Amino acid sequence: MTTDTLVRPASEPTQSPPIQPERAIRVLLLGPCPPPWGGVQTNLVALRDFLRQRGVTCAVINLTCHQRADGDDVYYPRSRMAVLRLLLRLRYDVLHIHIGGNLSTRLLLLGLVCSALPWAKVVLTFHSGGYPRSAAGRKAGPRTLGGFVLRRFDRHIAVNQELVDFFHRVGCEAERVQLIPPYAVPGGTLAELSRAELPATVEQFVVAHQPLLVSVSGLEPEYDIPLQLEALGRLHARYPRAGLLVVGSGGLAKELSARSSSLPYREHILLAGDLPHAATLAVVTRSDVFLRTTHYDGDAISVREALWLGTPVIATDNGMRPAGVRLVPIGDAAALTDAIGSELAGRRDPGARPAVAVDPEATGEANLGATLALYREVLA
Repeated sequence: MTTDTLVRPASEPTQSPPIQPERAIRVLLLGPCPPPWGGVQTNLVALRDFLRQRGVTCAVINLTCHQRADGDDVYYPRSRMAVLRLLLRLRYDVLHIHIGGNLSTRLLLLGLVCSALPWAKVVLTFHSGGYPRSAAGRKAGPRTLGGFVLRRFDRHIAVNQELVDFFHRVGCEAERVQLIPPYAVPGGTLAELSRAELPATVEQFVVAHQPLLVSVSGLEPEYDIPLQLEALGRLHARYPRAGLLVVGSGGLAKELSARSSSLPYREHILLAGDLPHAATLAVVTRSDVFLRTTHYDGDAISVREALWLGTPVIATDNGMRPAGVRLVPIGDAAALTDAIGSELAGRRDPGARPAVAVDPEATGEANLGATLALYREVLA
């Protein structure tokens, strides 16, 4: 692995020049490292860059199945025991765990181990804004394993108010819970990245389809990709050149590929897999509609990025979508089809779509600074 594994692409400008070092702090981040890119990965990379620019020693332990060679203080353990050995060997002041999706037993046990290390403070950022509404989230309480483990952490970072309420519901002390919205790349940087070249297969698909629908998500049940496939079929009577391009990977990749291949309009579907972040942004920029269909969801970074880039967004209503998103009910193919049709019918000049700006103070470096301040507070 090259030493710039967690450094932003060369086309992206640095956020700021080096700043006078803060009080010596050593931070170990535990979470998903790119590739693939996603909201949690974007947040983790930005946080590490921010900390290192300020003289904070910062290493990373990857917690996903995507493996690379260790380097530049980024570690890719291949087993749970390897993670444990790293935790015992790497003595950092702060262990900051980043979790997206569900609070699995495996992750809870990891948190339990981290909270037992006497030399470190443990911080958790829970990025799954939709978890409190899931079946598992609704069952969680002070007497569950999740509640017990979460209360052992020194600080809890919630990315939205619903997660703040969730932490309180499982018994976490209010003064240990802090609301810090998820980091999103500033709009100017997004615009520059979105000019990246696309892989040949993706480029050919984009050029051949009008209108182009794009979805960026995991290929997992909660993202309801079959709903998008059904909506595309309904649209084809009116838009025979309509295409659906899905960026992402996951456990349902083979199943969704087989399902797509069985459809009569299969040549208008491309499951592109994981793409570099810049290429993903380029696809979103060139699309006519961005889709986010989920059974439960949080504050999806991809939705905010699409809005920054001026691409209309149609998403299922999770109660926390930003302004400018057209909402549809969960699992309703007819409503999704109608919303797409309405968006396309009302368009006069796709090249002049106005962007819905996201407040940079709510999603940019201010979040990272708040996280560093939290480290200093918990160590004081």
